[in-house]
Formats: sequence, C-alpha cells, structure tokens
Amino acid sequence: MGVKTMLPSYELGFYALAVTCAVVYSGSGIFEASRDSMNRKAFREGIKPGWHYFGRKMDMADFEWVMWFTSFRNAIIFALSGHVLFGKICSMTVPQHRAVVYMLYGVLAVLGSMGLVYLMIILSHCLVLYSVALAKQKWLCYVAGLCCLASFKVEPFSSWQGGFVTGAFDLQDVLFYGGSCFTIMRCMSFALESSERKEGIYSIFDLLKYNFYLPFFFFGPVMTFDQFHAQVSTQELRRKDDELKNIRVHALLHVGAIIAVDIFFHFFYILTLPSDLKFTNRLSDWSLAGLAYCNLVYDWVKAAVMFGVTNTIARLDHLDPPQPPKCITMLYVFAETHFDRGINDWLCKYVYDHLGENHDNIMKELVATIATFAITTLWLGPCEIVYIWSVLNCFGLNFELWVQKFFQLEPFAKLEARMSAAMSRRIRAVFGAANFWAIVLYNILALNSLEFALLVTKRLVLTGFPVSTLSIWFITYCGVQLIKEREHILAIEEEICDKAKVE
Repeated sequence: MGVKTMLPSYELGFYALAVTCAVVYSGSGIFEASRDSMNRKAFREGIKPGWHYFGRKMDMADFEWVMWFTSFRNAIIFALSGHVLFGKICSMTVPQHRAVVYMLYGVLAVLGSMGLVYLMIILSHCLVLYSVALAKQKWLCYVAGLCCLASFKVEPFSSWQGGFVTGAFDLQDVLFYGGSCFTIMRCMSFALESSERKEGIYSIFDLLKYNFYLPFFFFGPVMTFDQFHAQVSTQELRRKDDELKNIRVHALLHVGAIIAVDIFFHFFYILTLPSDLKFTNRLSDWSLAGLAYCNLVYDWVKAAVMFGVTNTIARLDHLDPPQPPKCITMLYVFAETHFDRGINDWLCKYVYDHLGENHDNIMKELVATIATFAITTLWLGPCEIVYIWSVLNCFGLNFELWVQKFFQLEPFAKLEARMSAAMSRRIRAVFGAANFWAIVLYNILALNSLEFALLVTKRLVLTGFPVSTLSIWFITYCGVQLIKEREHILAIEEEICDKAKVE
C-alpha cells in the first residue's frame, strides 16, 4: 500500500529539508572530531600522511581498500586487462570457444599468482564435488559442499591446507581463502544444478570453465551455474541498445566512487574514530549516529566498487552478472539487507527460498532463516562476533514477519482499512524507521566492533532518551518516507512499461 500511495509535495519537501539539515549537522560533528583527532597517538596506526598541501592526513584503517589500491593495484590491472584482451580476440574470431579461452587464461593466472600446489588444491575440491554430483542427491551435495567449505574456515583443517602453499607475500592469505571459498560455492551450485538436470550430468569441463572465470575467481561475485552456463554458451554475441555506453558510464561511476572515497578519507576518519572508544564517547549523539551510519554506507561503497569492477569486465564478455548490493540508505527491511548480491542470490535460490517457499508461514520462515544464517556463518568464518551478527539478523528477519502477521489480525486490519492510504503509509514508515536503525546496529558490530556497537546502542536508546532517541527516529522516519516515494515512482514507471509491452 505504501508504495502505491502519494504524499503531498510540501510534506515530502519538508522531509527532504529535515534529512538534509540532519546530515549536514551530523557530518559537521564528524568533521570536527576528525580534525581534532588527526594527531592523536591512539590514531597513528590508522591515519597516515596524505594531502600535505591541505594539511590533512588520510584514514588508512581499512586493509582491503589499501590493498586494492597499493600492493594489488598493478596486479589487478594487468590480469584483468589480459583477460579483456584475450576475451575480445576470442569473441571476434571463435565465439563458440570463448568459455575455453576464459578457463585457460584463468588457470594460468591462478597458477602464476598462487603456484601449482594451490591450483592442485582447488582442482581436488572440484573433483570431489563433481564426483558427489554424479549421485544426483541434493542432500549429499549440501553435506559435501559444506564440509569442503568448513575445511577452509575451521581449524585445524584451514591451516593444514594453507600449509601446502609455500612462500609468502602480502596477499597470499587473501587470495588463498578468497579463491578457495568462492570455488566451493561455485562447485556446490554446479552440483545442485546437475542433480536437478533430468538427462545426464554436466561435464567436469563445464565445471572448470565455470570455476576458473578469472573476474569472479578470487573476489566474486558468485554467479549461479545455470545462469553462467546459459550465458557463456551463447554463440550469437549481440549487444543491447546503448549497452557499451552503459558499461562506460558504470566504469566512470566506479572511478568517481574511488576518488570520492579518497577525498572522504582525508576529511572524515570514520574507520579510525571508532577504534578509540574514550574519544568516541565524547562525541554528540548525532555525530555518533552519523558515524555508525557512515560505516555501513562506506562498506556498501566498497562492495559496489569491488563487484562493479568485476561486473564491468563480465559485461564486456557478454555476461549478465549479479547486480551490485542495494545501498543501506535505501533499506528499511531486513529481507533486502546484503552486501554481496551474488552470495545473497545463491543463498536465496538454494536455501532461503527453497525452505521458506513463499515466506508466509512462520515456522517455515524460521527454519529457512536459521539454515541460511548457519551457512552464512560458516561462509564468513565461525567466531564470536559472527555468531552474534547471525543471531541478531536472523531474529530481525523473523521479527518482521511476526509483526506483519500480528498487524494482519482482524482488529488491526479493520483499523487500517478505515484509514486513508496516506495515513497508513505514515504509520508504516514509523515502524520502518525503527527497523532501519535495527539494521544499522545489528550490522555495525560485524563491520566495526562489538564495543562500538554497544556504545552506539547505549547512547541512542538509553542515555539519549528521550530527546536524541526521538529526534533521530523522526529524522529516520523522514528518510524512510523519501525512500518510499522513490519506490512509488519506480512502481509507476514499471507499471507504464508493462502497459506499453501489452499494447
């Protein structure tokens, strides 16, 4: 109902003004805190020399971001440029064999970067899961796949396999576990799709072509086997209208995002500030809330850039990869909260939707979410912080359904039926605002630390009550209404497109 309902333009204008003022006020507090803490001893590890002519140092606390644009930058450019070059030559000359070329280039790239032993480890896991797929038993595919994944995530099996890869360089651990774990997820997808195939089974060659597609090998995203196989087997390679233009636009947007993050890190130390809880505790409630929110937005930007680069390469190869994650700014329901669309699509297809069906039954939804987050916990690596994150997000996802079922009971349903559509949207937005902050608080502990998450929760819910709590809730309500308005516009556009297709 909320998506199809319009609100007066003056009301939306007020919401936009309130959100803008709140963001500026909160941002000014974070900027002042960053400026004042630039030379603190506690921040020396996270803040390094930056733009001397502006008198600013740079936040370098994120290992992944620093890794991509320092030690791994040249390797990424070299490897992906070679893939694009050979892929283009192949698509122009022998498009029917392009998957083989992608596979051979990927194997050589893995061999050159990680060595023969690592390649043999990957191939052994591929062979094990291919052998399991021959039985065409789904439960066996799940058991074997999760055991293989556990061998890279649980000690002592993880260290035992890692010990076979001799030598050492800065990125060895990142590439080892990234390539290994994404390989297992791809092999499980292959096995599950093979078990559902009515006639025969896909060949081991199909699995190798799928797994060693270089843009997805080390860092993902995971593209399910059925989609990859169907797209890479197409021999007639045709571009859609303005497809190359869209690829160029997206590539420029990713470059712009990288530059924007670099500028942002020189003026806002959102990653380093939470490391000193004594200093952070002196921030205002608004600045603390903005700091927690910025951490989530930054992680989304990081995921969007990482997957955006690989997705751009995939689109040049005539593939349609998983979409980038939905920005936290546009979220107020747990069902849409994910930072990796590929893993989310994989989990939804093989676990969440399979067990939860239409997600309308409370018990089936509970079983589906528990199973989904159990696998997610194994994927992220079992540890205390991941356990807490999984339990909270699993609860949030189920709580949404419980609340929905509760308000569908006769007294509440009749009450809502008597309301205007606009009033119903406003009431739903109040609950959406509370949900928004539940999403922020539940995820900030995994992205930053449990101590910082507890500090933010205490300040916003307990010590900040009622002034800070209610005022931040109101601003979030305004933001949720703006999100709903965007959904309303998209719904209208989609309806117009559907009518045009019918006509």
